Amino acid sequence: MGELVWVAAGGIAGAICRFLVGKFTARHYSAAFPVATLFINFSGSLLIGFFLVWTSERVLADPRWRLLIAVGFCGAYTTFSSYAFESLKLFEQGATRLAILNVAVNNLAALAAVVLGAVLARRIG
Repeated sequence: MGELVWVAAGGIAGAICRFLVGKFTARHYSAAFPVATLFINFSGSLLIGFFLVWTSERVLADPRWRLLIAVGFCGAYTTFSSYAFESLKLFEQGATRLAILNVAVNNLAALAAVVLGAVLARRIG
């Protein structure tokens, strides 16, 4: 039961952050391209790449932190299901170039963010 509390706490925080970033982005960027989802996927991938490498290679962390951050927070914060749906909608609306751009940038940016997070974690300490 204790593990579920850690995952749930992280999930609550991740979902709230996802909501707030989405609202902020909607106020500052056009809805023509899903900037919020791109930013969330990038930053969540950066966080999980950094966190998992840092806590497995650089510091001795209580395993509950992995449940809180990697499983709970990042699981609720990142939005690949939204990304997939938004890509489909762009295709369906005839915005094929934007759809392809969305797929390419989300995948490449998320991969680059995981690598960057791992590199940053390995340079600390």
